[in-house]
This record gives sequence, structure tokens and C-alpha cells, in this order.
Amino acid sequence: MPRSLVLLFACASGLSVANVYYAQPLLDALAADFGISHAAAGGVITATQVGSVLALLLLVPLGDLLPRRRLMLAQLMALAAALAGVCMASTALALMAGMLAVGMLGTAMTQGLIAYAASAAVEAERGRVVGAAQSGVVAGLLLARVFAGLVADRAGWRGVYAASAAIMLVLAVLLWRRLPSLLVQADSRAPRFAYARLIASMFTLLRRNRVLQVRGVIALLMFAVFSTFWSALVFLLSAPPYGYSHGAIGAFGLVGLAGALAAARAGNWADRGHAQATSAAALLLMPLSWLLLALAPHSLPALIAGIVALDLAVQALHVTNQSMILRSDGAHSRLIGAYMLFYAVGSGAGALAATTIYAQAGWNGVCLLGGGLSLIALMFWAVTKWPVRIAKVAGPI
Repeated sequence: MPRSLVLLFACASGLSVANVYYAQPLLDALAADFGISHAAAGGVITATQVGSVLALLLLVPLGDLLPRRRLMLAQLMALAAALAGVCMASTALALMAGMLAVGMLGTAMTQGLIAYAASAAVEAERGRVVGAAQSGVVAGLLLARVFAGLVADRAGWRGVYAASAAIMLVLAVLLWRRLPSLLVQADSRAPRFAYARLIASMFTLLRRNRVLQVRGVIALLMFAVFSTFWSALVFLLSAPPYGYSHGAIGAFGLVGLAGALAAARAGNWADRGHAQATSAAALLLMPLSWLLLALAPHSLPALIAGIVALDLAVQALHVTNQSMILRSDGAHSRLIGAYMLFYAVGSGAGALAATTIYAQAGWNGVCLLGGGLSLIALMFWAVTKWPVRIAKVAGPI
């Protein structure tokens, strides 16, 4: 695959997924503007994740049924409209509805692009291509906090969503001009199902594919950990002793970016047969990162080191998971959709749990939650590793 196309996939994926994460550093501003509590503000994140679940169930599988280029362009236009709706929301209910739509369409675009890239890549480079696209996703979700914080300091939280709506329109033009001729073969290979059968077949894949089942549960736990940290961080950094502005809080996404981009190499390691070793290292690093994060109220260096470690672990594991489940030559949209259902559930649950626990037990409670979930993920992988290795030796699942 040409490098320019890989770069386009990465950038488009990052810009799409950023929409789902703009709200995280803005929760305190949203709570103040709409007169809701911090715990209720966590429902904004949950609404986007509910939208993500609906997208994974209803929209992402369409990539195996409809021409992907046209599908993505239609979703981009609808996403721009949803972002404009959030910008103009006047009640908490309207805000939640808008966030639900943003979660649906942002997720559909992001995961559709990753499945698109996997279909266009040959098997020998699929891990590398998926890893590059996933790096774009990671950059998008982390830089979203930087962008949101900087824009919110100057134009308020509504300015964030207005700017993103404009960006989506520009992205639609770029995709329309760049994608067509290179990906016709990937589109033509897609099996043609009736829509109901298409959705049902995603659950058939989930029922029959043990690698998808195991890696999905690991994804649920690790993204619950990831969302727990990033959803609660804004409350820690906006209060004494830090008292940072939205822009400063968002800039912590740059810290996580260093570790997350290093994880892009995990796709290459998976291509070389080192997926389980990479998983072991990442799963051991996750609980260790929470030991550093527990010191965050008193030590900025410990907070920075913990962010790098946590993002490195989570994203290396995420790239490895995707590389393993996308080894087959077909059904990539449905495989991604089924896998990311676990991600959406974990992220939504982590955000809601983190904001609730922070309100009751502060940062120490958040660290206990994140560390405990990390240990559960490690133990689950250890218990299931041997059957997965047998399945791999026996043949494709």
C-alpha cells in the first residue's frame, strides 16, 4: 500500500475518532453551563459510548455490504450535522442526544476506515497497515484533548464542536478526491448479504471465533481502565493543588501520545508472530502504571510517567488485538464491529464508574478501580492464553 494512502487512512481515522473524545477535558465546563453535577456530566461520555455501541451494531457492518467510499462520505456529512447540533444544544437532553449521534457517526467512520485499510492491505503487511491506522486513532483521541482545551479557552466549549464540524466537511472533500481508484478491489470482494443477515452474521463470527472472544474481553477491560483514567483526570487537574486551565489539561494528551505512538510497532511484532509476548508485556505494564498514577496528587513527574506507561500498554495491546482478529481475508468490517463492541462497553462503563467513584472516594478510589481492572485483565489473559495458542496451531478460527 502506498505510504500516502496509509497516511490518509491514519489522518482520517484520527480526525473522526477525535469527535468522540472532545468532551472529556470539557466536563467541568459542561456541568457548569447546563447546571448538572460532575457525576451527571460523566453521562455525556456514556452517551457517546452508547452511540458507539449502536454504530458497531448497525453501521460498521455495512462496510461489508455497501460501497465503502460512498458510505464513508455519507457518514461524514451526517457527522458534521451532528456536531453542529451539539454546538447549538440549549438543554442537557439536547446535548445528550447530540453526543449520542456524534458517538454513532464518529465511531462508524473510524472503524470503517480501519476495516477499509485492512481489506486493501495484503496479508503480509496487514499488521503494519492496521497499526499505522490505529496510530492515527490514538493520535486523534489524545490530541482531541489538546485541541478541545485550547479552543475552549478561547471560544468556549461550543467553539470546539463548531470547528470540528468544519473540519469534517474538509475531510469529506479529501476522501472524495483520493480514495476511489485504489480501493475498488477491496470493495468488490465484499460479500453481498441482506442487512438483517449481515448483522446476524457478526454475532455468528463472535460465537465461532475464539480469538475474537478472548481479545474482545481483554479489550473491554483495558478500555475500561483507559477511560477510567482520562475521564477522572480533568477533575484532578482542575482542582488544587494544580488548578490548570482547559488548555493545560488538554495538553496532557501530548504526554500520552509519546507512549501511544510507540505502540504502533506492535502491529509489526504481531506480523512476526510475537503477539502473545507483546500482550504479556502490555498487560504487566498496565497495573504498574497505576502505582505511578496513585502519586499524581503530589507528584507531576509521577503523573507524566504513569500516563506514558498506561497509554503505551493500552495501545500496544489494542493494535495486537486487531492484528490477531484481522488475519483472515474477509468480513473485516464485521470483525472490527464485533471487537469494538467490547471497547465501547468498556469505555462507557469506565467513564461512568470513574466519575461516580471520584465523587465518592476521590483520586485514590479511581486508582483502586483502574489498578483492579488492570489486574483482572492480566489474570484473564493468563487463563485463556493456552487455549488460544492451541486454536492458532490447529488452524484458522
